[in-house]
Amino acid sequence: MTSPLVSVVIPSYNRAHVVGEAIKSVLGQSYDAVEAIVVDDGSTDETPDRMQRDWGNDSRVRYFRKANGGPSNARNHGFAQARGAYVALLDSDDTWQPWKLSVQIACMEKHRQLGMTWTDMAMIDPNGQVADPNYLRHMYNAYRWWTNEQLFSETHTLREIAPEFAGIVGEGRLRIGHIFSNMIMGNLVHTSTVVLRRDRLDQVKGFDESLGWPGEDYNFHLRTCREGPVGLVDVPAIRYQQGMADRLTAPHLRFKLALNTLRTIEPVIERERDKIQLPEAMLRRKLAEVHAWYADENLENGEVAVARKHYLQSLRFWPWQPKVVKPLTFAAMPFGTGLILRRWLRTAKARLTGGSAETSV
Repeated sequence: MTSPLVSVVIPSYNRAHVVGEAIKSVLGQSYDAVEAIVVDDGSTDETPDRMQRDWGNDSRVRYFRKANGGPSNARNHGFAQARGAYVALLDSDDTWQPWKLSVQIACMEKHRQLGMTWTDMAMIDPNGQVADPNYLRHMYNAYRWWTNEQLFSETHTLREIAPEFAGIVGEGRLRIGHIFSNMIMGNLVHTSTVVLRRDRLDQVKGFDESLGWPGEDYNFHLRTCREGPVGLVDVPAIRYQQGMADRLTAPHLRFKLALNTLRTIEPVIERERDKIQLPEAMLRRKLAEVHAWYADENLENGEVAVARKHYLQSLRFWPWQPKVVKPLTFAAMPFGTGLILRRWLRTAKARLTGGSAETSV
């Protein structure tokens, strides 16, 4: 039986120093029916020269250069070029274990109802060391709401699905479920681990480019899960790079991450409440949490009126939130005095404790 082609979409912007390692991890897969689609999102570094020098003669690597439009636009451009029956996603600073695609495709070929699978991951620090060998459930704290049995109605051992990798996957399992409702409480899927069946991708129609970045991935995965069953291949199959200054999850991007989370879940809850199998109290608590988060980021940026509005909205959804009282008090003070007082208290506390003045109050 011919192995179905997997198109691996790798968006990259000014990552000439690392994108080659991502490409190598694709071409080094034990599953050899792959094409690497590198979408250069208007890089101003050496990316074009390196791509031509290192990969210009390799037919498995297809390089596309376009004007800068952000990660969603780059991924969607890659989707339009993909020729595979499956489409996988990989960020340009992450790398895969060599058996990753073999195991995921084996799972998806055996369980044809799966429109998407994703995996666990090992978190790598800036020094190249494994800081957390099973990082998925630590990075995505929405897993705290559910046990495996609550999330996934069906489970299979990976060594039975892919026996040639039994020594690698050990006791790992494929967990299958309809998790659209659960995803309302927060993202459970990491983008660089994802493999999509072509027809599921056609249903989802790509990333929402109006959101910008970061946080656009949650919107995409939520819509993917809405369309049918998905599966977690519950072993760490990628090396996820953390701590670099240009990561989309860097602290200075938290404001946009909070905004895009709010822009994702509010309309979905409003439009599709009848499809969401969660109690009203859970939904109200989630909305309260996201409004408070967005308020925090606005207060941090000095937007006191917006912060005050969203703190109050958060309390309307979930009145018992003692941690909201202090920042709301700062946001409610007139003429910016709350920001001045907050800054003074932070500085004073930092001097007493030796902590950071930026986050101590």
